[in-house]
Amino acid sequence: MNQALQLGFRTFINLSSFPVDPRKLGIGRLTPLRGKVMGSKRRSFSNSSSIADQNIDKKLREAIDNDNNTISDNPLLQDIKDDPSKIEAMTIQQLRTALRTAGIPPKGLKRELVSALQSYLAKEIDGESSLLADKQDPSSNSDKRISMMMETKSVEDQVQDANSFSKVSKVQQSRRTVKQLQIKGKTVDVNAKMVATEQKKSACASGRMTSLTKKKASSDVDSKYVSAKNRDTLPVNLSEPWTILAHKKPQKGWIAYNPRTMRRSLPTENTKFVKILSWNVNGLRALLKLEGFSAMELAKQENFDVLCLQETKLQEKDVESIKQSLIEGYENSFWACSNTRLGYSGTAIISRIKPLSVRYGLGMSDHDSEGRVVIAEFDSFYLLSVYVPNSGDGLRRLTYRITEWDPSLSNYIKELEKSKAVILTGDFNCAHEEIDIYNPAGNRRSAGFTIEERQSFSTNFLSRGFVDTFRKQNPDVVGYTYWGYRHGARKGNKGWRLDYFLVSDAIADDVHDSFILPDVIGSDHCPIGLVLKL
Repeated sequence: MNQALQLGFRTFINLSSFPVDPRKLGIGRLTPLRGKVMGSKRRSFSNSSSIADQNIDKKLREAIDNDNNTISDNPLLQDIKDDPSKIEAMTIQQLRTALRTAGIPPKGLKRELVSALQSYLAKEIDGESSLLADKQDPSSNSDKRISMMMETKSVEDQVQDANSFSKVSKVQQSRRTVKQLQIKGKTVDVNAKMVATEQKKSACASGRMTSLTKKKASSDVDSKYVSAKNRDTLPVNLSEPWTILAHKKPQKGWIAYNPRTMRRSLPTENTKFVKILSWNVNGLRALLKLEGFSAMELAKQENFDVLCLQETKLQEKDVESIKQSLIEGYENSFWACSNTRLGYSGTAIISRIKPLSVRYGLGMSDHDSEGRVVIAEFDSFYLLSVYVPNSGDGLRRLTYRITEWDPSLSNYIKELEKSKAVILTGDFNCAHEEIDIYNPAGNRRSAGFTIEERQSFSTNFLSRGFVDTFRKQNPDVVGYTYWGYRHGARKGNKGWRLDYFLVSDAIADDVHDSFILPDVIGSDHCPIGLVLKL
């Protein structure tokens, strides 16, 4: 398909096809303990597996308390987690192998092995929340159970009362009559009937009746953004995790970004405007090989005029082949590549509007060897696609970043601004405020959130007359543009806002919309967009 920006993308990926594990949406730690057996202490069961059950539960609790076993680091466990239905079909040997991999003693009959593996997979991986819930098997008459789950109080993974049950945990009715829940060190005894009653009351109170045995498909759940004030009734939309307010310390009035409800309609036909997208693709060649995404589909869906790219990681020799395969109508493309480190950094501007002129770099040899800047001049503005240097491991480039790069870029765009307005977009490798990062307290000395970088962002850009368009439009909205690949950060919406559209103050009021496209995957960043009235 020569007419495709075969940025390798074949068909559009629908994020709903990647369901999010509910545990990642902030469900608090809920550890079921074996209930007391009513009656004589000398009571015993003819089936000796009860002793094995107790031993497995003991070992399982020890393994669950150990945060060293990470599912995402093990292909076998990850494969099972992605499709839990595989557990029932596994052989005893396969179950034992999986349990050994998870660090759980593989003892007992197949039923105990299945139960142990299902419970392990229910553990929160990153240690911030956990939920134990067995999978209900309707075909088993001897193993009838009721599933139990605790509704979340907040995405910070805290369960604060026992009145918000949305499911009931499986219990072998012949062996257990009392269910004990341990919540923050306080033990509450609840039997299955009471749990069901409380769940029904809770559902009615929140205006939604939920079946105890069947959940509505996630694709049918309406996505809603939630303020910190209303986290008691947190709606969970598994296909749109970004609509969940995910923040370690949310402030009153903050809400989650929901593009479906917060993006503005395009200006009327009589209004001239330009639509620009910007995206750190984290390696264009890797994106080219990605099954399922279509640049043609993205162009059709967003109908953008200009696309800015960062971190293309292309070499000069790759550019011509890419330019020959651009989507029809986007013949104008301009690429900057790193000369010092091949396959590193790199920026680009792809446009269906032919610019008046194009420049590369800041005109300073100290900064221009890594292909970090492309500048296109249009009738009423300059557009810069910029990939700001990361301060790196150990903050080794922090001094260079804040004393050389940022001031040089700031001075350059101020010179451009003398002739016309400037639009500066790209990956700035800086979460400017605490609202822009999921875990601010834990990243004070992490590259991208040091006080030095944040102050430099303010001093060199905002204080010099450039406006953060997304924050101006959405002062209390938590919207991220980057999620690390580790620990399922994107599924839990535990991200950073590192990508920006900054514009000259002179045209800030002409910005019609500044938005994020969190549903577009293929990179650890997502695209951002700007609609500017001309």
